[in-house]
Amino acid sequence: MKATLTVLGSGTSMGVPTIGCDCAVCHSSDPHDRRTRPSILVEYADKTILIDTTPDFREQAIREQIRKLDAVLYTHAHADHILGIDDLRPLSFHRPSKIPLYARPEAAEFLRTMFRYIFEADYKFGGLAQVELKPINGPVELFGACFEPVKVIHGDAEIIGFRFGSAAYLTDFSDIPEESFAQLKGLDILFLDALRHKPHPTHSTVDNSLRIVERVKPQRAFFTHICHDLPHEATNAALPAHVRLSYDGMKLEFEI
Repeated sequence: MKATLTVLGSGTSMGVPTIGCDCAVCHSSDPHDRRTRPSILVEYADKTILIDTTPDFREQAIREQIRKLDAVLYTHAHADHILGIDDLRPLSFHRPSKIPLYARPEAAEFLRTMFRYIFEADYKFGGLAQVELKPINGPVELFGACFEPVKVIHGDAEIIGFRFGSAAYLTDFSDIPEESFAQLKGLDILFLDALRHKPHPTHSTVDNSLRIVERVKPQRAFFTHICHDLPHEATNAALPAHVRLSYDGMKLEFEI
């Protein structure tokens, strides 16, 4: 089944430009150097699946003319991946049922606590996002496609990315457990965290992610969760031909 993946955001938690920064990338005229917080959209069979609701979701949804959502999958409950949840409101009002939000149990509990005004609502005037939490305890079957959670290590936390058809999306990791590599065989597209060149305690570097690409051998690899240390054009020029920085608005076709 044919599918389209759209990069909604390719930036790190503070986005690029970063507030108050005078570096060359933050002042770049290249639109590829403007990076909102990390998220993707997957579309197939007239269904639309969102991975993570970033603080920039409203801007991303308007830019990409998103008019409906059929489900949301969460990688983890850090602020840059969840704070756009309230902007699901207009997409939830004209559905026959609530938008299902899928998250691992601990992340779902955090969401329920963080957004009590949504999930424990007694607000009588309407206007709340019509959403429903559902736990991820294994592969999630959605409309004829399987979204398989892939465990990764994010600093000292275990979170997830997803394998779906011939694509995988692994954002926010510093390491990949050995057992997860079995889920990454035969990929057309692999998205990987590659924050910068300098080591970071909770994120992968360009060199580390290149080593993973060499091991996994996807047909195409794209780096995401990119900070302002990496200028788009210059960084791409130094990468292998089948590896590129992703950018906001990038669209890719693949089999799901």
